[in-house]
Amino acid sequence: MAAHNDFGKKGEELATQHLLENGYDILERNYVFDKAEIDIIARKEDILAVVEVKARSSIDFGNPQDAVNKKKIQLLVKAIDHYIVTNNMDAEVRFDIITITKNNKIHTLEHMQDAFYHF
Repeated sequence: MAAHNDFGKKGEELATQHLLENGYDILERNYVFDKAEIDIIARKEDILAVVEVKARSSIDFGNPQDAVNKKKIQLLVKAIDHYIVTNNMDAEVRFDIITITKNNKIHTLEHMQDAFYHF
């Protein structure tokens, strides 16, 4: 596996651990529908959090969250709609981004709640 894939998996592990430590229940990881993938679907109280994880070994080419573009948002919305209907759920949905950046051997995690809205 390529080094960037390893770091991406490490990023998802760190994000999952962060969510668990902050009272979230992890419902799904790497949920796929059609061409869309949701990294993490988590629940905390009445909120269903759709979490996109972006891990970067540097910010030389921009902030990790900038990679969540309009097309990615459309795919996330499509996938979570399918998940909610399939599981007959009634929940408020929130879209979050968790970024992990690496500087030498130090990882920095930022959890952006309500990172974007769909229309």
